[in-house]
Amino acid sequence: MTNPLTTLPVPVVQAPMAGGPSTPALAVAVARAGGLGMLAAGYKSTEAMAEEAREVAAHTDRFGVNLFVPERDPSDPAALAAYARALAPVAAELGVPAPEPGAYVDDEYPAKLDHLTVHPVPLVSFTFGLPTADDVARLRNAGSAVVLNATSPDEVTAAARLRPDAIVVQGVEAGGHRATHGQAGQPEETTTAALLDAARELTDLPLVAAGGIAGRDDAAALLARGAAAVQVGTLFLTAVEAGTKPAHREVLLDGTHTETLVTRAFSGRAARALRNGFTDRMAAHEVTGYPQVHYMTAPMRAASSADPEGLNLWAGTGAAACRETRAAEVVELFRGL
Repeated sequence: MTNPLTTLPVPVVQAPMAGGPSTPALAVAVARAGGLGMLAAGYKSTEAMAEEAREVAAHTDRFGVNLFVPERDPSDPAALAAYARALAPVAAELGVPAPEPGAYVDDEYPAKLDHLTVHPVPLVSFTFGLPTADDVARLRNAGSAVVLNATSPDEVTAAARLRPDAIVVQGVEAGGHRATHGQAGQPEETTTAALLDAARELTDLPLVAAGGIAGRDDAAALLARGAAAVQVGTLFLTAVEAGTKPAHREVLLDGTHTETLVTRAFSGRAARALRNGFTDRMAAHEVTGYPQVHYMTAPMRAASSADPEGLNLWAGTGAAACRETRAAEVVELFRGL
């Protein structure tokens, strides 16, 4: 298979957005418009990931699949129990059972990796950490391009040692979960432009700039600094093909929530979201503990599906640029760069 990053008609990658927004329809629409469509395997079973990949592959070979890399569980059981107690009143108000910390799970990472080596896709990317050199070799031998993520100069250096086909450098402006290699540390505050500059000095590998890209000018500036492409997430949340929850979509379009912040309240891992009632209420209690916190808050988020004050409103700093649109129109913003 040809590395789709090297033949992009439009230098834009649709960010893989787990939890619903990234759909096969979105990936296909982005690819047909000239960008790179991405599927998010996070939170899905291996079978569901495989079905989505088959669906997209029937329409395009310009796509990839993103995997969450598991890490050794860094959480403190006592801290998780305390957070569960802090969440209990919220659960009671919503009429769902009081949360209890569960066991650490690996998101079926080994099974997903095994499937992708037997049934390869054009590109596989990794977030929340780095695969092993053996994992990279297995995917390459199967014909897939491999893309890694980094949020700091040290992470760029670590990723470059594996000689992937590209590295996504994600700045502090990015929406959703930070791609940091390990959840316990405080993510660096490096901007996308500054991280791209630092990465360019550290490696000769192709770099994809991600974070805060609200339009053509932002992308042009990053491409001029040496990015091979830009990765865009938030602007695609309000595309008709995205699986974004209606309440989340509405808030992005109506401008009632404008401040973003980095919070662990919903998942136990640092993520940028629009500030709302839940982030305010849980700010004093949040802990490190992904994915346990994610699964503790999942019933509450489901019960709040129509109430933006209880949802994880993932969004980057460029969220004000969101418009009701189609994926192809978002890609078209970056044509000719």
